[in-house]
Amino acid sequence: MFSSVRLLLCGISLALGCAWSVSCFGEEGSTTINLASPPESLDTSPLPIKVVEAYPNLRIERPVAITGAGDGSGRLFIASQMGDIYSIDQKDEQVEEATPYLDLRSVVRYVDKENEEGLLGLAFHPDHKTNGELFVYYTTSRRPHVSIISRFTAKPGQPGPVDLQSEEILMTIQQPFWNHNGGTLAFGPDGYLYVALGDGGKGNDPLGSGQDLSKLLGSVLRIDVDTEAEGRPYGIPADNPFVDRGHAWPEIYAYGIRNIWRMAFDPKTGDLWAADVGQNLWEEVNLIVKGGNYGWSLREGGHRFDANGKGVAPRADLIEPLIEYPHTENWGKSITGGAVYRGSRVPELDGYYLYGDYISGLLWGLKYDRETKKVVANRPIDWDRLQIFTFGQTDDGEVLMSTMMGGGRIYRFSAK
Repeated sequence: MFSSVRLLLCGISLALGCAWSVSCFGEEGSTTINLASPPESLDTSPLPIKVVEAYPNLRIERPVAITGAGDGSGRLFIASQMGDIYSIDQKDEQVEEATPYLDLRSVVRYVDKENEEGLLGLAFHPDHKTNGELFVYYTTSRRPHVSIISRFTAKPGQPGPVDLQSEEILMTIQQPFWNHNGGTLAFGPDGYLYVALGDGGKGNDPLGSGQDLSKLLGSVLRIDVDTEAEGRPYGIPADNPFVDRGHAWPEIYAYGIRNIWRMAFDPKTGDLWAADVGQNLWEEVNLIVKGGNYGWSLREGGHRFDANGKGVAPRADLIEPLIEYPHTENWGKSITGGAVYRGSRVPELDGYYLYGDYISGLLWGLKYDRETKKVVANRPIDWDRLQIFTFGQTDDGEVLMSTMMGGGRIYRFSAK
């Protein structure tokens, strides 16, 4: 049985004239760190880390999501953007063939010329060991440019494959264009499901989605998948920031987003890290907070965005990025967000947020001091500079990274 909430967003709003001011969540006097000209106090020395293939004999086409299930099974799950989800034994570094877990190719649309669609997100319910639930975000082949968020249920005690007929559609989101779909799914420490939605695509945010709370696009959503309410197959957390705001979607947790390409919770602190892909000049890393307005398309990074007459001077209610870097040969042009390392194999990396750039292949470790609310380090990591497609994390805190090069490879971090 399928149930769904249909959210037709292509030029359609709940109402016009939605107000969007929120309180300033940034530290008073705080500024964005521009990595092209960092302050002397910022540690930019290379990390004594190397990158090695985690599974040198394994190839997964377009490996877009990597995660454990939190069920104590020791399995690692790898989703292909083409529509397949596989599992492997995390400890078997010589594995050659992954085990099929869920085959979505019959319902997923992916084509190379519109390569920001496909299977984009995967998250396992915190109680997956008991209830067998997992959640996916994909572009459906049933209609053009439509994103689906669905729940599937594995049979308890069985390693797979998951029955395609177990699908329950939670959201159906009409996208105006094929790009900027976002797609990351992540469960927070509060047990709620967080969803990253891009602004809908093309360029310059033509529908104004980023600053319009009457549209879901350009935002991070937060929903309760364990309840149903008001005709939805999910509930709305009572403390979501806009539940009492007229003409605003109550699912919205934060907004002013262009296209988050990967977000992840720090397993230790619960902070939600996100990398927002820029358009003309700037890439940025953010900490996502409840009710936060991250500025797009009033600005790009910490800078005024002037396309089509848009843009504003600095405003107290817009949250500053933690860091930004420019579109240059020395930095890159498309950020790939990662995760905070909490594993045991490389103690030197503990607490570092690992991220990179898809175009330049550059890779960094960022350190953030939660007490002073300042970035204290952004340190390069030397490696082969292949295109960095995505990051993921194992149940025991190790951070993995993928590239599409060479048939789709998975990497891990190691001390030199």
